[in-house]
Amino acid sequence: MRIGLLGTGPWAERVHAPVLAAHPDFEFAGVWGRRPEAAAALGAQHGVPAHADLDRLLAEVDAVSIALPPTVQADLAVRAAEAGCHLLLDKPVALTVPDALRVVEAAGRNGVASVVFFTVRFGGDQMPWIEEQAATGGWFTGRSDWLGSVFAPDSTSPYAASAWRKEKGALWDVGPHALSVLLPVLGDVTSVTAVAGPLDTVHLVLRHVGGASSTLALSLTAPVAGGGTGMELRGEAGTVHLPERGEGPVAAFHRALDALAGAARTGEPHPCSAAFGLRTVEILAAAERSLAEGGTVRV
Repeated sequence: MRIGLLGTGPWAERVHAPVLAAHPDFEFAGVWGRRPEAAAALGAQHGVPAHADLDRLLAEVDAVSIALPPTVQADLAVRAAEAGCHLLLDKPVALTVPDALRVVEAAGRNGVASVVFFTVRFGGDQMPWIEEQAATGGWFTGRSDWLGSVFAPDSTSPYAASAWRKEKGALWDVGPHALSVLLPVLGDVTSVTAVAGPLDTVHLVLRHVGGASSTLALSLTAPVAGGGTGMELRGEAGTVHLPERGEGPVAAFHRALDALAGAARTGEPHPCSAAFGLRTVEILAAAERSLAEGGTVRV
C-alpha cells in the first residue's frame, strides 16, 4: 500500500516518517508540508519525493498519515478521503464536533479505513492490559493522571512551540489519551464535570454508561519533577494499574499502521477509527462547556 505523509514538524520527523519508511506493509511514497523546504528536507532523509501539489500526492497514494495540528487536520483528512485515501490520523481528530463529524462522514461516504493514533492505546504492554480489563468488567471507579511538563519553565520539550497546545491546553492534548484507555474499559461517557486547576490543569469527573465513575487530572504545565502518568481501576477484581510505558511512540506507531492495513484489507472498522475519535472530541467539547458554564454537562 502506497502511503504519503502530510506534515513536517517534530512529530512527523521523529515518529511518522521513520516508521513509514520501515513498515513492511507500506511503501513510503512522498511528503507534503505547508513549508515546502521542510518537506524537501524530510523527503530527502528517507529518499522519497516532496510534493508541492497536495492533490497530486493524494492521487498517487492509497493512504495518508497526517502529522499536523488538529486545526488543519480535519480539512485535509476530508480532502484525502474524497481522493479515496485511507486515513492514519492523529489525536485529537479536530477541535470542534462539526469538524470531527465531517471526517467521519467523508471516510464513510468514500469507503476508506481510518485509525486514530493514541500512543498508549497502541502500546505493547498497554494494549493487552486494556483488553484484559475490558473483559474482566465489574469496575467501580477509575482514576487517571496525565501530568505533562511541555510548558513548565524548565521544560525541554520539542513541542513547547506548539501554538494549538498553548491555546487549548492539556484538556485537548492529553485528554484524548486518557479517554482512549478509559472508554474501552469503563464504557461510554454520559456526563462530564470539569474544574480548572493551576495554569492549564483541568480536573474531570466522568460518569459511564455502566454506572462507574472516573476522575482525570490533566496538565501540560506540571513541574518536571512532579509530572508523569498513571491509571488505576478499582472494582470487583480488586485494584489494577496501567503498565508503565517501556517503549517510545515509534513502536506504537508501527502497531497503528498494522491496524490501518488490517482495516483497509478487511473493511472492518477498527476500534480506534475516526468514529471513536469523534466521540472523544464530543466528550472534550462537553468538558470545555462545563469549564465555561459550570456544572455537569451531559454528553
